Amino acid sequence: MKTFVGAKIHGIRVTDKSVEYNGSVSVCQTLLAEAGMEAFERVDVVNLTTGARWTTYLLPDEECGRFSLNGGGARLGEIGDQCVLMTWNEEESFSGAQVIFCDESNRIRERMSYTNPMVLR
Repeated sequence: MKTFVGAKIHGIRVTDKSVEYNGSVSVCQTLLAEAGMEAFERVDVVNLTTGARWTTYLLPDEECGRFSLNGGGARLGEIGDQCVLMTWNEEESFSGAQVIFCDESNRIRERMSYTNPMVLR
């Protein structure tokens, strides 16, 4: 099996952080649904502002546009930092991935899909 990107939310900005929380990242459930991501799914977080990268899991948040760093991950970013969230699929070949681009308010600015050109032949 190989590991391929499953879904991606690009340019999401940190709106909140809580070191006292037990861990994970909290993400607007609308963005999760649009990207095809699920609650408690493993996710890599890349902080584009600082270069930090870590693995955690997703928690849905009812507040529109919210993206919170929780637990130890809260020490890896500040409010306003721009990040990328990526999930992964283990499959024999890459079939595609949904990508969501966020604006400054964490609303969907653009959608696109990654596709495998070898599958299209």
